[in-house]
Amino acid sequence: MGILDGKKAIIFGVANEKSIAWAIAEKLHSEGCELAFTFVGPALEKRVRPLAASIGAEIILPCDVTNDEEIHGVFRTISDKWGKLDILVHSVAFANKEDLKGRFSDTSREGFKTALEVSAYSLVAIAKEAAPLMEGHESSIITLSYLGSERVVKNYNVMGVAKAALEASVRYLAADLGRLGIRVNAISAGPIKTLAAMGISGFGEILNTVKENSPLKRNVTLEDIARTGLYLSSPLSSGMTGEILYVDSGYNIMATT
Repeated sequence: MGILDGKKAIIFGVANEKSIAWAIAEKLHSEGCELAFTFVGPALEKRVRPLAASIGAEIILPCDVTNDEEIHGVFRTISDKWGKLDILVHSVAFANKEDLKGRFSDTSREGFKTALEVSAYSLVAIAKEAAPLMEGHESSIITLSYLGSERVVKNYNVMGVAKAALEASVRYLAADLGRLGIRVNAISAGPIKTLAAMGISGFGEILNTVKENSPLKRNVTLEDIARTGLYLSSPLSSGMTGEILYVDSGYNIMATT
């Protein structure tokens, strides 16, 4: 018997087997949850389909989170096949590569719009479509953030601003959706070598800084974050909403780094 037996979840943002989203998906599956996945574009489809098949997932859908019709189509399919949804994992973020180096003040208008739309507004758009399927049965929405939302991290630039908007959106969505029995929380994960993270200039230096200065003197693992994802998905966190949970070896508490 798993703690999530009978539950159904959809995962947005799996890029490969080293994705945080995939680590959470595997953990949910191990506790009895049935999963659906989305992908964007042929390249990611080739990675996501085999991973989804490896855990018996039958719903694998295209979804460009900047396209409202595609988002609507995803939840129409979920409604037709499942009739309900218990867990939603949002692990979607993007900024143009040129905006993740140099000066933040050089961010272009289009680059700013892109980062905010994909990384923050997508949660709002997805939650709106998901809410009717999640209403009334202690459901959970989880998104992924990073400490760059509240502190300046070299080369994180516009993505830090996008994550700040994402965290504010978590609070406002939690207030909106709580009356429906839907909880909304975020995991602020420490740096991990994911496909997205490797696009940040000087990422290796960030890893070393956290390892040297965090209370636990180590970087977090995918397993660390996946366990927190399971906690937020389960009845164990039934009284929590609107929270940002730090899973970063305690790095966020340190005054000097």
